[in-house]
Amino acid sequence: MLLTIRKELDLYANVRPVKPLPGVIGVTGRNDFDFIIVRENTEGLYSGIEEIGSDLSWTKRIVTRKGSERIAEYACELAKKRSNKLTIVHKSNVLKSDKLFLDICRQTAGAYGVEYGDMLVDSMAYSLMMHPEKYDVVVTTNLFGDILSDMCASLVGSLGLVPSANIGKKYAFFEPVHGSAPDIAGKGISNPLAAILCVKMLLEWMGRPEAPIIDAAIADILQKKIITPDLGGKASTAEVGNAIAKYITLHL
Repeated sequence: MLLTIRKELDLYANVRPVKPLPGVIGVTGRNDFDFIIVRENTEGLYSGIEEIGSDLSWTKRIVTRKGSERIAEYACELAKKRSNKLTIVHKSNVLKSDKLFLDICRQTAGAYGVEYGDMLVDSMAYSLMMHPEKYDVVVTTNLFGDILSDMCASLVGSLGLVPSANIGKKYAFFEPVHGSAPDIAGKGISNPLAAILCVKMLLEWMGRPEAPIIDAAIADILQKKIITPDLGGKASTAEVGNAIAKYITLHL
């Protein structure tokens, strides 16, 4: 369903910020990073062009000039608003279709005057864990972006802390990186902070001034240790949500 929505609404940019929250330390024990993974969202190995059989199954990987240009442009525009640095992630030494993506990203970054470099995806996975502070805006293809952003949730302390945006020219929708987490549905233990951070991203996309109060509310409940079991706490999903709602109500 989500893939269908992305394609039907042409939500070509999947934007996944990776930034530590106050007082929460991930597996590496550091909090000196703040980067964004910009993932192409409509093609690659998520093309939907597949054949499944008992002896042979295949999926067609699609990389187009249009798809590569517009995600590169989005990433460069974002980089210009931040530190003007871009890292292009690919696997063109093995996947020859990635050469088109890499070349277009390089050309686009040059045209925008953005400082850029590129890395093979396997080397990038290692480097993100060892040196996350080196990166600012990362642009990559669909599958690589999906995997890298889930991996990077360990840097911030939980998959329940990472939001994402699906953005097109006209429409957008927002979702936690972790998806629906059906394995813990109804247990009251899921971390709602990624979903709440998605609301913040929505407000920012709409240009609304209320977005910063969500950061303040989250910092407040983290300081008070009103947290779910994935962060070592005992609060339920509803208790965390209610505490944030109460803070926002009092401070609006």
